[in-house]
Amino acid sequence: MLEDELALFDKSINEFWNKFKNTVSDTSCQMVGLRDAYKDSIKAFAEKLSVKLKEEERMVELFLEYQNQICRQNKLIQEKKDNLLKLIAEVKSKKQELEVLTTNIQDLKEEYARKKETISTANKANEERLKRLQKSADLYKDRLGLEIRKIYGDKLQFIFTNIDPKHPESPFMFSLHLNEARDYEVSDSAPHLECLAEFQEKLRRTNNFSAFLANVRKAFTAMVYN
Repeated sequence: MLEDELALFDKSINEFWNKFKNTVSDTSCQMVGLRDAYKDSIKAFAEKLSVKLKEEERMVELFLEYQNQICRQNKLIQEKKDNLLKLIAEVKSKKQELEVLTTNIQDLKEEYARKKETISTANKANEERLKRLQKSADLYKDRLGLEIRKIYGDKLQFIFTNIDPKHPESPFMFSLHLNEARDYEVSDSAPHLECLAEFQEKLRRTNNFSAFLANVRKAFTAMVYN
């Protein structure tokens, strides 16, 4: 009876031990599985984190590159802006110079027109004087034995004859022209007359050309008889 109970107890002990071992074994397997799963999860997370960090580093690099590009672009834009402002200032300066030049050209045109008109008026006056001289020459040609010739330098040469009774054909002459001041200027008398300068000044004052010719002829005549 006791042996049966011992055997039964021993059997119960063995069954309990086997169940305990099985339970511990299953728990150990579960722990190993959880540990492996945890490691795999940590590894996957580390790989994802590494990829994410690399992406962020690349994004930072791109950001810095874009920032540098923007800085370079801003610098180029500022340089172009400065050059444009400089060009605008030069254009304004050239425009002002052109306006001044245009004004100067207009002033020169007006001055030229005035001088042209003055010269035209002076030429007309000279023509009138020459006409009067020619008329006087024609008037005195026969009476005074006077011949007038146009020679170099727009000069008129006055030649008197019939002054020397011994040599009626002998010429007594002088030249006359208008100087830059549009005044009478007498020169090249032959033979030389000391009083010619005095006659010239009187002619300029009085503008009496007939009296001037008469005085010159008288001076040449006096020279012959003296």
